Amino acid sequence: MPAVITESPTESSSSDLLTRRIRARPRDAALYQRGLDAGLSELQARILAGRLAGYQGELEPLVTPSLRHLEHPERLTDARRGAERIARAVAEGEHIGILTDYDVDGITSHVVILRTLNELFGVPACKLHSLIGHRIFDGYGISLPLVERALALSPRPSVIITADCGSSDEPRIARLREAGIDVIVSDHHALPVEGPPASAYATINPTREDCGFPDPTIAGCMVAWLLMSLSRAVLIEIGHASPSTPKLSPWLSYVALGTVADCVSLGGSAINRAVVTQGLTLINRMQSPCWRVMAERLGADSTPFDAETLAFQMGPRINARSRLDDPYAALHFMLAADDASAREHLEVLDADNQSRKAIEAEMTELARERAMAQLAEGARVMIVHLDQGHAGVQGIVASRLVQAFGRPALVLTPAVTPGMLTGSGRSIDGLHLRDALQRAYELAPQALPRFGGHRGAAGVGVPRERLEEFAAALRQAADEQLGECELYPCVYTDGELLAAQLCLTTLDELERLAPFGREFDAPLFDGEFLVDGLRVVGADGSHVMLTLSQGQASVRAIWFRALTPGELPAFDLGARLRCAYKLSRNRWKGQESLQLMIEHAELCREG
Repeated sequence: MPAVITESPTESSSSDLLTRRIRARPRDAALYQRGLDAGLSELQARILAGRLAGYQGELEPLVTPSLRHLEHPERLTDARRGAERIARAVAEGEHIGILTDYDVDGITSHVVILRTLNELFGVPACKLHSLIGHRIFDGYGISLPLVERALALSPRPSVIITADCGSSDEPRIARLREAGIDVIVSDHHALPVEGPPASAYATINPTREDCGFPDPTIAGCMVAWLLMSLSRAVLIEIGHASPSTPKLSPWLSYVALGTVADCVSLGGSAINRAVVTQGLTLINRMQSPCWRVMAERLGADSTPFDAETLAFQMGPRINARSRLDDPYAALHFMLAADDASAREHLEVLDADNQSRKAIEAEMTELARERAMAQLAEGARVMIVHLDQGHAGVQGIVASRLVQAFGRPALVLTPAVTPGMLTGSGRSIDGLHLRDALQRAYELAPQALPRFGGHRGAAGVGVPRERLEEFAAALRQAADEQLGECELYPCVYTDGELLAAQLCLTTLDELERLAPFGREFDAPLFDGEFLVDGLRVVGADGSHVMLTLSQGQASVRAIWFRALTPGELPAFDLGARLRCAYKLSRNRWKGQESLQLMIEHAELCREG
């Protein structure tokens, strides 16, 4: 959505529900003081206090991420049982299926399991069977088409390991069990109210009520990594592997990518922060073709990679293939043995990503029009049905609606199954989307035969003829959670910086708190600046380069997607803007300089 210059809103204009507003991020005063007492700078303590309200744990594991904070996999209920079954399959030469979701979390989970079984445990490739669903034709999780595909394999696997899916797939797991296949579910999505799938041989999921693992926020790829790590230990115990068998530590590069791309918490989770930090260290060694070729594609000034590189460069490219077509190209890219083959697969991912952007833009425009009509009727959650929409970009379009309207959003399109709609939703901080869907199911079970997800994102299957019934139930569920909460699009900032702080030294200070991501957003500041330079840039003229001054300080800034192509800026040289911005490191031909990344700007009112 193009950013729009507005005047700073006053109380009298608060009824404008589409005006983005710069607001100070609430801070936990006690946590701020704890940060100062622990030796953090004022700015670092401010950032921490604005993100971890109510946090009572130790600060050191969050501020200084380390693998020593990982928990033992045996704390995961059923992990020992699952690992013993995997070890037996390896020792006895059984055929093993690997069934994962098609997004980045699923693909990285697949890589972890496949490489561990093949390279560390010595299972020949001919005895490993990759099962990844096609988003459009198969759907999410252990779908019926995937079950049929597994049963048609010859030889048929006697064990199937899932990752990032399976918790809500009891009927399909039962079908596999009836055929003599043991299904080991490893997942991180919320379980249905009836609990773990009864037909699964084991269900390893940190969200289980009977699970003693202390962190339910870990990604599916981390659950898979822990399960395979325990399987290694069991193989050593039974004498089938040597204690010198390499550990799975190198695979944390994949876990870092899956963790960041799946938007799990990087706030109060010492484990997620540790694996992303260590994974980025491994990635930046550039020892695997997939990382080298991506760095080559992004340019010489793109390294070292950080969490934002994974979230906004690698993640979308891998997701694009599975959104629009077959996900195996993404798997092949991650597994590429040499740079040439990695480049070939990346070309496919890049082409799909460009196609995805075009489809997304068209769908977003239509979805916004329909959401506007709902807003006029007072809707607090946007439920948009696009009859000609592409299922592969539902989640992205829903995210755009959340950004534009400051409300939860769900986008539905036709499913492959006649008479069904499939949908993806994204939420705001004030609404736990998976819980809202559970409540909607209780209100109208026939209108929501299938759903899953977590706090911030979820997927649904809805009978087309019951769409209105489902919408009414979800709106009631959302109202129950949100109460009287006022909803509008907001830009929450960490306050102002002094002119003297507009330098790379401040950025170094902030980067010591990395990684940043969901529930631990990158620092965002606000302040008033004078426009000393202005230039429209970009192939379509949608970006604005600025020179801004504050007192004696002068700094360059860029505002991406500030304009609709062909539009002129609503301000000129000499204008005074209130900007919400991030500090960034601009690298050019080996030189570094500070650059502001403008997220939003308002014309300052006279006087």
